[in-house]
Amino acid sequence: MRRELTISEKNIDERALLGGRAMSAGMGAAVYFLGIVRGAEEGGPIAALEYEAFRQMAERQFHLVFDQAETRWPLESVRLVHRLGRVAAGETSLWIEVIAPHREEAFAACQFIVSEMKRVVPIWKKAFPLA
Repeated sequence: MRRELTISEKNIDERALLGGRAMSAGMGAAVYFLGIVRGAEEGGPIAALEYEAFRQMAERQFHLVFDQAETRWPLESVRLVHRLGRVAAGETSLWIEVIAPHREEAFAACQFIVSEMKRVVPIWKKAFPLA
């Protein structure tokens, strides 16, 4: 399985990422997920979230999650971008692409990756209330 992982302070360029899609002839599904910072957190309005990570461990944990997904579904590729630093409400903090032969596999793998990421990858967020 091909995999790309980017953990960065840079804005996520969805258009460029979509333009970088590569699929073989046997693949029939590309599932995308965007994590968007909501304008509310824990019941109150916020301006932004700040993401912080133990980068080396986060990369290791992401690859372990990818390994698990690869053993469960016939995936051709997974690409994932997670932002660090301050991300304003309404901006993208997470972008995922999963390519598989069929939609069921692609959707299930994407859901699994997001759920496992939130459970085991050491990325923390801090909310900044509206000023």
